[in-house]
Amino acid sequence: MESYFLDSSFIAIALILGLLVGSFLNVVILRLPKIMYSSWRRECEEFLEENKNNPDTQEEEKFGLAFPNSHCPKCKAPIKAWQNIPVLSYLLLKGKCGSCKVSIPLRYPIIELISGVLTAWAVWYFSFSYEAGLAIIFSWCLLSLTFIDADHQLLPDSITFPLLWLGLLANSFGLFTDLKSAVYGAVFGYLSLWSVYWLFKLLTKKEGMGHGDFKLLAALGAWMGAKMLLPIIVMSAFVGAVLGIAMILIYGRDKAKPIPFGPYLAIAGWICFYWGEAILAWYWQLSGVNQI
Repeated sequence: MESYFLDSSFIAIALILGLLVGSFLNVVILRLPKIMYSSWRRECEEFLEENKNNPDTQEEEKFGLAFPNSHCPKCKAPIKAWQNIPVLSYLLLKGKCGSCKVSIPLRYPIIELISGVLTAWAVWYFSFSYEAGLAIIFSWCLLSLTFIDADHQLLPDSITFPLLWLGLLANSFGLFTDLKSAVYGAVFGYLSLWSVYWLFKLLTKKEGMGHGDFKLLAALGAWMGAKMLLPIIVMSAFVGAVLGIAMILIYGRDKAKPIPFGPYLAIAGWICFYWGEAILAWYWQLSGVNQI
């Protein structure tokens, strides 16, 4: 009974932590691409020696994840502390800004809820352990990458590279797979999509995917090992087909608009992180092939 109470307490704390971090992830998802675009523009201006005194550029230099404080994008009114409580504030405000009453996008509480559920799930699955802490970070990174790529067709190196190195570091202690498999997973994860990219480009003269996809699959391989790469790719294709058809049926879609592959990789990677071994076992059983 005491053990059950402790486990329930840890899960509840994890849920609250996930909701709070989800609020911060909303900021990351919104601001990180803008920071990247500003940085790239400044680098181009410095290289071309143009617009040295551009007021827009100078203003952008004051923009970051921690500043300015959260505010309504429409009326610029600062968001008060009680208006920034994950999910609850959205309900209390009835989905509208407290000042100008403009609608607040539903995606903000949805991201907070997803973050909370993923965090609680990791604690339930791994209990109170190093694996749980790492799984939580893994989930937060994938959640951020999913929405950033969906919005901007970007998978920031500032997230994918630390994710890759953390996976290798974790598996140097054999937490999720052995280090050799993790290294091979990172290498072959990158090279597999890199090869597909160049083959597609040589045949069609077009770019079929972004370089960030290579890095994300390399990171997933570092966490789960080389044997999970094929299930992740197959699962991502399945997830992409299901979500793509759903989006077309519900919203319609411009055929000329590129479809980001990163969200499908991230969702498939999260699924395989928890159920990959079961999926592989089911596949081998279905195919009638004995595993070596």
